[in-house]
Amino acid sequence: MKICIYGAGAIGGYIGVLLKLAGADVSLVARGAHLKAIREHGLKLLIDGEEKSARMPATDKPAELGPQDYVIVGLKAHQAWEVAEQMAPLLGRDTAVVTAQNGLPWWYFYGFEGQYADRRIESVDPGDRQWRAIGPQRVIGCTVYPAAEVASPGVIKHISGNKFGLGEPKREITERVRRLSDLFEKAGMKAPILPEIRNDIWLKLWGNLCFNPISALTRATLDVVATDPGTRALSRNMMLEAERIGRRIGVHFRVDVERRIDGAAKVGAHRTSMLQDLERGRALEIDALLTAVQELGRLVEMETPYIDAVLALTQQMARVAGLYPTFPDSVLQEAQPRID
Repeated sequence: MKICIYGAGAIGGYIGVLLKLAGADVSLVARGAHLKAIREHGLKLLIDGEEKSARMPATDKPAELGPQDYVIVGLKAHQAWEVAEQMAPLLGRDTAVVTAQNGLPWWYFYGFEGQYADRRIESVDPGDRQWRAIGPQRVIGCTVYPAAEVASPGVIKHISGNKFGLGEPKREITERVRRLSDLFEKAGMKAPILPEIRNDIWLKLWGNLCFNPISALTRATLDVVATDPGTRALSRNMMLEAERIGRRIGVHFRVDVERRIDGAAKVGAHRTSMLQDLERGRALEIDALLTAVQELGRLVEMETPYIDAVLALTQQMARVAGLYPTFPDSVLQEAQPRID
């Protein structure tokens, strides 16, 4: 089974090492000093007090790797949009693309019926770039629960968790998703197949859309954001807005808001991914977590004053810091709003 990890950073590297050690034919797409270290010394994973290491092909030129059975995209949403066409050499006739990212995915409405069928989310995929270059029929949805970080070039440090939710956009239990789930389980990860992956996407998004930007704006860790009366109330109101939107388009939330916030508080003094990116001067993942929810709110004609306010503050903060990726004007002009 040939698997390419496109974006072998914290989560992609964690997956890559474990799948390789489980016997899969794994290759990596990486760049810079991280790629150089992987080529020279292999990719190392610090987990459960020990070091695991695996050598596998690594490149910044996907054409060197050829068609794959699975491409697991470990990039952030805006990075994945930027490289959509570069994935072409990896895509054979039956290649599945696993979107291991936070936020609302570009393929979200694929498989829907009625007024939202095949609708695009412009804030995540302006110009339909990924829809056209990859195709939603290739997608296996994935929710990512582990926490990890790149400790140094070529070294991944696992922090917690080992669960990945997997699911087909059309709600089918296919052979390709079974094979992938089995391989993840063999490698020591939990990979339940979820009949409706979108419910799990929203459960993860529910926290990310408030905890990430609030922590970045305040520099507070997750436990503080979730327990301080002011930031907890703000988080709750943002989540209630998102819940109303989600339910309008058919999402089922298996826990309530208070339980979701309490769960985040129990994680402890964790620096959210957006706070880490801000501190390290990396582009912030705003649109998939916040702008897309606002866009869906407009779609279903629901007001989102709390989300709007936090989004505006987060965008301005990121722009001032030069950390808000912008799309080329030519692409934005292509992206026409859909009202069907």
